[in-house]
Amino acid sequence: MRAGEYVVMTSKGPERAQTNLAGPPRDEAPLRIELAELLGGRREAIIVHNGADYRLRVTANGKLILTK
Repeated sequence: MRAGEYVVMTSKGPERAQTNLAGPPRDEAPLRIELAELLGGRREAIIVHNGADYRLRVTANGKLILTK
């Protein structure tokens, strides 16, 4: 992705994500995604932000940890 681009996650999951060159909408409510839907039954996911990998993990106590 180039500067100014962002990915819009839909309820259909990341395989249906769209790239928008105009930037995020300013007057819309934040996107709300169920964690179970985002992780697809797994306990962790890798999120790529600005070319760096971040690990989102669900602990045994149900807490979320995001690490680089």
